[in-house]
Order: sequence, then structure tokens, then C-alpha cells
Amino acid sequence: MTRPVISATGLWTPPYSISNAELVESYNAWADTWNRENEAEIKSGLMDPKTHSSVEFIEKASGIKSRYVVDKDGVLDPDIMAPRLPERPNEQISILAEMAVHAARGALKKAGRDPKDVDAVICAASNMQRAYPAMAIEVQDALGIKGFAFDMNVACSSATFGIQTAAGFIRAGNARSVLMVNPEICSGHLNFTDRDSHFIFGDVATAVLVEAEDMAPKQHWKILGTKLKTQFSNNIRNNFGFLNRAAPEGIGAPDKLFVQEGRKVFKEVVPMVAEMIGAHMGELGIGAGDLRRMWLHQANANMNRLISARVLGRDATEDDSPTVLDTYANTSSAGSIIAFHKHSADFKPGDRGLICSFGAGYSAGTVFVEKVG
Repeated sequence: MTRPVISATGLWTPPYSISNAELVESYNAWADTWNRENEAEIKSGLMDPKTHSSVEFIEKASGIKSRYVVDKDGVLDPDIMAPRLPERPNEQISILAEMAVHAARGALKKAGRDPKDVDAVICAASNMQRAYPAMAIEVQDALGIKGFAFDMNVACSSATFGIQTAAGFIRAGNARSVLMVNPEICSGHLNFTDRDSHFIFGDVATAVLVEAEDMAPKQHWKILGTKLKTQFSNNIRNNFGFLNRAAPEGIGAPDKLFVQEGRKVFKEVVPMVAEMIGAHMGELGIGAGDLRRMWLHQANANMNRLISARVLGRDATEDDSPTVLDTYANTSSAGSIIAFHKHSADFKPGDRGLICSFGAGYSAGTVFVEKVG
């Protein structure tokens, strides 16, 4: 059986960043306008007034300080409160595919790999631009890759599910080189008029090249083991879809954007993920002392702190579990890959780490790796 490894990763970051202060100013201006327009209902008790957001509230609740976005003006305009991205003609590459291509080129260059040597493309992401044709096939075409391509969506866990899927193709002999990409425009499904979540997401694209060990560059990452888990929950949900037109009375309702029961998610996901990581470590014979670093899903700093402490048996340092959500915010499937991409260069041969994602579904994935070369 051919051993799969991670040969390289790639990252593309949008050119615009929004600070918490900018986001709060925009939200508060919108809230003030809403309160004025609904003053009579508020005074009569039929409606509750919108309360202001604050930088302190956001940073305490999440650890997020800023986020990158593909469009800044629309998000910060109190009359719009959403990104504005003009539709592209079918003859032009779509924006998500274009983002994925940028990240993919970085991974290919780092591995010294020509696109013609790649056998398959997987686009694993939360936010699919359309039903078909698959974005993965569009990325495949743009890069000049032969073979096959397809999309998959497991929400925030899509990247780890994608890595296991790619590794499975390698082991089975269906492919020797698989490009897995995670383009995310999370700002497109975020309700910027919801005080409890308007700060959560950012936009980005990442890529992971999974290959057969015998063709990988000298420096690569041995995949020690992968594990996936799903458990149904409505606590993170988005009801936007093609059937909305069949029930027009619901079009534009808040549930057609991202909604979550944050406290329930926190309470239920932390133990689920910590137990999953611990069980997988036991199966692989890896002790807490053997784990050099954890690259966790970047959704909430407090969640990561608790998960890390349960796994390690002590409070984790920034070196143990690095954070990127302070500048990137929650980028869904891409979060753990950004952390891995930006905080793995100091590993020495034999050092071991964990890529872990978790999110809506609930879904969770663990990928234990070891540095080689």
C-alpha cells in the first residue's frame, strides 16, 4: 500500500482587512438607523431596540481582532452590510475558483510540482458558489490538470475530510498526487446585522498537496493517521439553497444566512473534539508529550484553549496551539490549514503535530503528521 504524505501547502489572502473598530462603527450606525426607523414599535414594547456592539465584546467573546475580506466597502456600508461582488460572465473564471488557483499555485511551487503531474483536484469548502459545474473542475481546467475533480462540503471540517479523502485515493492507487483546495468567502453568508455573530468570519483560500511518499519532495509531512466524526446538530445552520424559490415567503429570512446557538456549540463541541483527539492519539500510540503542536480550527480562542488543555493535561502555550483567528477570524474550512501553513516551518524531522477541524454538522476531523527531511 502506498503511503500518502503532505508535500506542501498554499495560502492566498485577500487584499482588504477590516478591524474590529471599523466593523463596530458600521454595525452601530446600522443599529442606530434601525432603532430610529422602528421607534414607535420599540416604545410600545413590540420590538426590542438593537444594542451596540463593541471592540471589547468581540475580543472577549472570540479572540478575533480583524479579518480579511474580498470586498470591504459593501460590508462597512450601513446601507448594504454585505460584500458586493459583481457576477462574472461564464467565460471568466469564477471568484472562488480564482482564489483556489492562487493558493494552489503556492502549494505546487513549494513542492516543485508541475500541474501536469497532479492526478486529481478536490475542492473542500463550506461556501460553494454554485451547484454545478463543480468548482474543482474549474480549478482543474485553469491549472491544466488532467484526471478528475469534484467538490465536497463538510462545513468547517471540509479540509480534514478532504485530506483523508485524498490520502485514501493515494493508498488505493487511484491517484499519486491530489490537490485539495479550500476557497472561502465566508463574508457572503454572514449576517452583518446580527450583533452576536457579525464579527465571526473572514475570507481566504488554502491548498494542500497530498501525494505518494515516493514522489514527494525531501521535506514533507508523513500522515500518521486520520479520523473523521459527525454528529447531527441544528446549532450551526444555514438554510440557503435552491429550494428557497419553492417557498418564497422565506426568502431573505435570517436563517438563509449563517445562524448558530453559540453557547450550545461551545458546550457540546469542546468535549466532543477533545475526546476524539484523545482517542485517536491512543490508537496511534501518541502521548501528550509526543505532540509538538496542534493546529486547531480557528473559530474561537476560548474553545481552542479548553480543547488544548484537555488534550495536553495543562494550559497550552501559543507555541503549543498557535492562533491565526486574531487576524484572519473564522475562515471555516481553511482555518486549521492557515495555522499549519504559517506555524510549521520550525519543525525538525521526527516532530509530530495535529491538524484538527470541527464545526457545523457537527463534524470533526483529525490528521496527525510527522515532519520528514
